[in-house]
Amino acid sequence: MLPISAQAEPGEVNTLREVFERLRTCWKPPPPLSANPGIDITVIVSFNRDGNIFGHPKITYESEQATDNDRLMYRIAVMETLQRCTPMPFTEGMGGAIAGRPLRILFRNGKLPPQPIEKRAWLTPKIL
Repeated sequence: MLPISAQAEPGEVNTLREVFERLRTCWKPPPPLSANPGIDITVIVSFNRDGNIFGHPKITYESEQATDNDRLMYRIAVMETLQRCTPMPFTEGMGGAIAGRPLRILFRNGKLPPQPIEKRAWLTPKIL
């Protein structure tokens, strides 16, 4: 168990998982009428210890099927997401650990992959 002074206060970000969860809550993809809904985009971003963006985020991947309009709409959506989520409320320990380190963040707006259809004998309806 962590000492009391090292525990995160409610709302503070203390782990990488919490960073990604926080970003997920801020993510608002472009409306489907203005951009293709099946686009993925990856950005590399760094934070300083205060939770602000350090340097400039860099787009490193965009889905191949994205049109120029899709790319623009998704880039804007990613930057708005980063603005909504910063400054990230890091704990003191997390701020020191993450400061200046690049994070690769994948923003997905595609459909979830289809789940395998379970085929078992006792689930197959039979007419006798």
